[in-house]
Amino acid sequence: MNFRGRNKVTPEFNMSSMTDIVFLLLIFFMIASTLAKTNAIDIVLPNGKGKSENSKSIAVSIKRNLTYYIDQKRVRISVLENELLAALSNQDKPIIVLRAEKSVPVENVVKVMDIANRNKFKVILAVKPN
Repeated sequence: MNFRGRNKVTPEFNMSSMTDIVFLLLIFFMIASTLAKTNAIDIVLPNGKGKSENSKSIAVSIKRNLTYYIDQKRVRISVLENELLAALSNQDKPIIVLRAEKSVPVENVVKVMDIANRNKFKVILAVKPN
């Protein structure tokens, strides 16, 4: 008398479905990471050493053609101080990250630093790490 059943269950595990899922996740994250954009103006920064701080700040960018930006909003130099005062009015320790391209004359960088000094804003000069 044969008590064994006809249906045999094999104790093997098939990994092909698991590898398919891993490859699909890999492709998803590769595509998702290329779609992420930074919230900054594309400028060439000078080289320098230093560390960055992680705090709430406003970025002021000066491009080669002497156009000024607060974060990504283009502003004229004549209204730059008023725009900075409006943007930083609700912060107790206002911080400006100054991003100027290499070829921008020093006088234009000093104008923004002078605005920050008059209004007691802390200025951090952004540089490209070595």
